[in-house]
Amino acid sequence: MGFLYGWVLLLVIQTGGMAAVTVTFARYLLELTGWQISERLIVVVTIVLLTLINCMGVKLGSRMQSVLMLLKIAAIAGLIGAGIFLVKSPHPLLHPVLDRPPSFDLVTAVGAAMVPVLFAFGGWQTTNFIAEEIKDPRRNLSRALVLGVAGVILLYVGVNFVCVRTLGAQGLAETRVPATSVMRVAMGNSGAKLIALGIAVSTLGFLSQSVLTAPRVYFAMARDGLFFRSVAKVSRRTHVPVLAIVLQSVWTIVVALSGRYDQILNYVVSMDFLFFGLTGLSLFVFRSRERKSEGHQRGYRAPGHPFTTAVFVLVSWLVVINTIYKYPKNSLLGMFVLLLGLPVYAFWAAKRKSGEENS
Repeated sequence: MGFLYGWVLLLVIQTGGMAAVTVTFARYLLELTGWQISERLIVVVTIVLLTLINCMGVKLGSRMQSVLMLLKIAAIAGLIGAGIFLVKSPHPLLHPVLDRPPSFDLVTAVGAAMVPVLFAFGGWQTTNFIAEEIKDPRRNLSRALVLGVAGVILLYVGVNFVCVRTLGAQGLAETRVPATSVMRVAMGNSGAKLIALGIAVSTLGFLSQSVLTAPRVYFAMARDGLFFRSVAKVSRRTHVPVLAIVLQSVWTIVVALSGRYDQILNYVVSMDFLFFGLTGLSLFVFRSRERKSEGHQRGYRAPGHPFTTAVFVLVSWLVVINTIYKYPKNSLLGMFVLLLGLPVYAFWAAKRKSGEENS
């Protein structure tokens, strides 16, 4: 299953997420510059440039990521501050919890609206890609995940607050670039251009992080004999897995050019949460093995397990079911790609087993 997860990550989840964020970057860049060029051209050029930078070495890629992260936090904090202190005529924030009778359609509509929200709050799982290189991962990896997610929640709830406060629910639904719309109300066209630059930098930060970290999955698969050996090769000059980086970037371009933003989101989120649920389910297996082992050494602590784990798995799979129900075509496309990974997994698993028997 390890290879199958990596294969799906390569084809569906990671590259799909990168493709969606690259489209967002292109939209805000066009908003900022007013260029009359295709979004698709910007997508291709952006991914190619980030690939070249990360192929030149880990230090250059990590330094760029650090700078972009600081600029991203500054841009989000600036947006929140402007929305709170500079908007003179805010919209009311308190609305009835339900403006229509409860129904099954209402529940599924809320679930569908959560798709872009869940995507926006995602990405925390990529920290695990570099777990092998973290000092004392038993303590520091958990801390990084908790503190990182808490920080994202604080910033993004603040962004949602100022968007609804400034634009109102209807205005927020009508705009494709909500951050720009908020800053245009707060600071005029200069503010709109400033935040467009900030959001462009923010999306670049995510893309830079993805190009830097995700290829480590393919590199590890190849090193363990579960992918083409050439993907595990590291450049002698730059000490990075060049082929793994290029492979991911090429597929990201393919995904970005093959569908609309909403299509990409739907199948990325459905696949993401399918595997989140499977990952949570694996904790039950590991705990069972621990109880049966002689030493009975407990691994990572999971507060509230098994109840919290069961709720996490249930919610994850409800997201998947609802996404398939509301967007069957887009979601089933991701499922189809997932199924394509099964024969590939069987091939590499058999090849690895054969190699072990002959050694």
